[in-house]
Amino acid sequence: MEKNDENRVMKKKKRQFERLVDLYAQDIHRFALWLTKDHHTAEDVVQEAYARAWKNLDQLKDESVAKSRLLTIVRNENARRFQRKQFDLVDIDNTQVTASADSEPENRTEISIMRKAIAALPIDYREPLVMQVIHGMSCREIAETMDLPENTVMTRLFRAKQKVKGSLTETQSSNVARLYP
Repeated sequence: MEKNDENRVMKKKKRQFERLVDLYAQDIHRFALWLTKDHHTAEDVVQEAYARAWKNLDQLKDESVAKSRLLTIVRNENARRFQRKQFDLVDIDNTQVTASADSEPENRTEISIMRKAIAALPIDYREPLVMQVIHGMSCREIAETMDLPENTVMTRLFRAKQKVKGSLTETQSSNVARLYP
């Protein structure tokens, strides 16, 4: 009888975990890719994050915070990788960035320019900007995920946007503004 209960609990836990992975896999991988700037490293970080999430699955039961907790786990796993050893840096100009669903050639160019500008930001500015622009997180959610005061997040977002804007030429800036009003 106890073995059946254990099996039921394990199956329920597995279904819950698979559901979380199905819901957030794209966002989690995209965030890891923005952090690491390398597909293979991003996959490693995501795999480690999922292993840690499995161990702490009971903390992810509340779906309203599951995504931000998973992003926090990915962020922490990425930080752990730097604690373990130093890696060779990859030049962002050599990194392939996949285009969005928008198939217009000029839009792909502008999106590529914008992504390169964001990728060139220091990590303290890039992380909150990616969380807001790519993942649609609010300042409060970003603050909770990064364990920072909300005002600090707002300041970093403002400075990140200023740095991106400053790195674009006037023509690029107006074209990007057309895509991201």
